[in-house]
Amino acid sequence: MRRLPKVIPDDFTCADLGLSPPDCEPHLTTENWNTANLGLRNRHFLVLDLLLLPTAILVSYLIRFEGLEWGTGQTRAALWYLALSLPVKIVIFHRTGLYRRLWSFASVLEVERILKVTALTGLLSLGIGAAVIPGLGLAPGRVPLSVLLLDALLTTACVALPRIAARLLAARRSAGRRVTERRDTTRRALIAGAGSSGAMIVKELRANPQLGLMPVGFLDDDPAKQGNRLLDLPVLGPLSQLVEIADELRIEALIIAMPRAPGSVIRDLVHAAGAARINTRTVPGMFDILSGRVAVSALRQVQIQDLLRREPVTTDLDAIRRLTAGQTVLVTGAGGSIGSELCRQASLLGPKRIVLLGRGENSIFEILHELQDQFPNIEFAPVIADVGDRGRLARIFKTFEPVSVFHAAAHKHVPMMECNVVEAITNNVLGTRNVVELAAFYRVEKLVFISTDKAVHPTSVMGASKRVAEQIVQMAAAESGRNFVAVRFGNVLGSRGSVVPTFLKQIAAGGPVTITHPEMRRYFMTIPEAVQLVLQAGALGRGGEVFVLDMGEPVKIVDLATDLIRLSGKEVGKDVEIRYTGVRPGEKLYEELFFGAEHAEPTEHPKVLRARHAELPPGVATLLSELTIAALEGRPDDDLRGILNRLVPDYDPRNAGTPGPALEETGVTV
Repeated sequence: MRRLPKVIPDDFTCADLGLSPPDCEPHLTTENWNTANLGLRNRHFLVLDLLLLPTAILVSYLIRFEGLEWGTGQTRAALWYLALSLPVKIVIFHRTGLYRRLWSFASVLEVERILKVTALTGLLSLGIGAAVIPGLGLAPGRVPLSVLLLDALLTTACVALPRIAARLLAARRSAGRRVTERRDTTRRALIAGAGSSGAMIVKELRANPQLGLMPVGFLDDDPAKQGNRLLDLPVLGPLSQLVEIADELRIEALIIAMPRAPGSVIRDLVHAAGAARINTRTVPGMFDILSGRVAVSALRQVQIQDLLRREPVTTDLDAIRRLTAGQTVLVTGAGGSIGSELCRQASLLGPKRIVLLGRGENSIFEILHELQDQFPNIEFAPVIADVGDRGRLARIFKTFEPVSVFHAAAHKHVPMMECNVVEAITNNVLGTRNVVELAAFYRVEKLVFISTDKAVHPTSVMGASKRVAEQIVQMAAAESGRNFVAVRFGNVLGSRGSVVPTFLKQIAAGGPVTITHPEMRRYFMTIPEAVQLVLQAGALGRGGEVFVLDMGEPVKIVDLATDLIRLSGKEVGKDVEIRYTGVRPGEKLYEELFFGAEHAEPTEHPKVLRARHAELPPGVATLLSELTIAALEGRPDDDLRGILNRLVPDYDPRNAGTPGPALEETGVTV
C-alpha cells in the first residue's frame, strides 16, 4: 500500500475501514481522516472506556440496592470486582481490535463486533463476580447476579454509544460539507433497483461527492418495496414510471443497479431514459463481479452487452479444472479475441503450462506479458507458428506434450474469404486437419475445436470450410476414440472485426452506420460466454459431438445499431444515419444452430445443448485430400467451391441473402 500522510497513524490499514485495498484507497486521505474523526482517536475511546466502565459498575449497584447502602461485604466485593473485571475488559477490547477501528466509518459490522466482544467480557465478568471473588475469599459473598447482568448491559451501552455517536457526527458533518461544496455541480440521480447493488451505489455516491451525482430515490418493480425507504431514500415507483418521475423530480442521471436483469429490461430503460434526455450508467455484469475484475459499486456507461444480457452462464469448475490443473494446455490462435480470453480463463484453473500459439507476433507478445504479470506461477510458452505448417506443428506437439488442445486459429470474415478461397481452405481446413491429426497421434486427451453457426447450411466459403473442419474432428474422434468435440458460436460481441466495434467507429465519425439488410438477424454471445462454452464443452464431451450455447432469440442488426446510437447520446436519422448497403457475398439473412439431420439434446449444463454429427458424406477422406491438394496447387476458386460442395452437399452460394429453414422445421428447439 502506498505510504499515507503522517497525520494518519502508521498502523492504519484498509482493514480498519472494513474494505479491500482498491475500494478504500479514495478514503485514505488527510482531509477525510481529520474531518471524519472529529479529533477523536482510539486513545480517546480508551480514556472514555476507563471512565465509563467503572461508572457502569457503580450504576449497577445503585440500581440493585436502590442507593449507596450496600453493606461492608458488598462494598468490598464491588471494589474487587472493579479491580479485576476492568483490566480484563480493557485487554479484551484491545486484543479484539476495538481500539484499531476507524469509528467514523463504522457500519453494522462494527456494531456486531461490539456485541460479540461485550458478550465475551460479560461472561468473564460473571465468572469473576460469581466464582473467582468468593472462591479466593476476597469478599464474604459473591457479587449479586442482578449486578452482573446490569453491568454487562451497561458495558455494551458504554462501549457502543460513544462510537456510534462519532459515526453519526462524522456522517452529518460530511453530508453538510458535500452539500456546500457540490450545490452547483451535483446532478440529481435515480437508482433503478432497490436491492443490495442499489444500496451500495447510494453509499458510494454519498461517500464520493466528486462524482457529482446526488441520489434522490429508487425505482423498483417489486410492489413490496414501493412506498418504503432504503437508506432514507424513497422507492418512488415501478421502472415503467421512469419518464414521469424523472420529469417531476428534475432527474438528470439514471443508474441501473440490476446486474442480473435481462437485456429486455435494460433495453426498455435505456430507451426511456434516452427519450427523456437522461444520462444512463450501470453497475457491472455478474461475470465481471464474480471474476474479481471490478467491484459491485463500479459505475460505467451502459454498453451493448447490457442490452443483450441474460442470466449469467455458470460453469462446473471442478470438471473444467480437471482439463487443465497441473497440465500443459495448447491454445491455437492465442492472440485473438477468443484465444486470448481462453488463456486468461484457463490460467485461473491452475495449469502447469500454457502454450500460446499464433502467427501474429504482436498479439502473442501482448497476451504473453499480460498473463505473466497476472499469473507469475504459471509457465507460458509463446510460439509463433502457422497451423498450416504441419512439420512445425509436429515439433511443437512433441516438445510440449499438451494434454488439452483448444483450437481457435481460423479465418472468420465471410466477405473476405469469398475472395480468398485458397486461404480459407489452407487455414480453416488444412490447419484444422494438421492440429487434429497431430493431437490424435500424440495422444492428446481432449480437443475442442471452435466452429461457427455459419457452418449450418452454409452459403459462404468460410462457413463451408468450418463445416469441413467439423467433419475432420468427427472423423478423428471416431477413429481414435478420444474426446475431440466442436463448439458452434454465434456472433461474439467485442471480438476483432465484429459488428459492435465497427458500428462504434462509424458512430464516432458521425455516421452513416452501414447495415447490409433491414431483416439481417444474428445470434449473439459475449466473449466470456463463448469461452465458458469452450471450457464446458471439454468437460461435457465424449467425442464427436457439437456443443451450442442456448443464446435465446436472434437479434436484428438494425435494432443493435439503433441501440448503440442511442447509447452514444445521439438520435437515429437526426445525428446519425442508418444506411442499407445490400447483402454481401456469402451472407445469409438468418443463421441457424443445427442441421436438420442432427439430433439436439440437453446436457448436464442448462445452457448448453449437444448434437451428434450427421452422417459423413461417402469418400470424405478422399475428398479432403483432393480439396487440400487443389488449394495448395492454387486451383481456380470455382474448382475449390465445387469440391467443397461435394464435401458439404447443402453448401449453396446461391442461397446467400435468403432465409434458411426455420429451427422449427428442423425439429430442434433452442
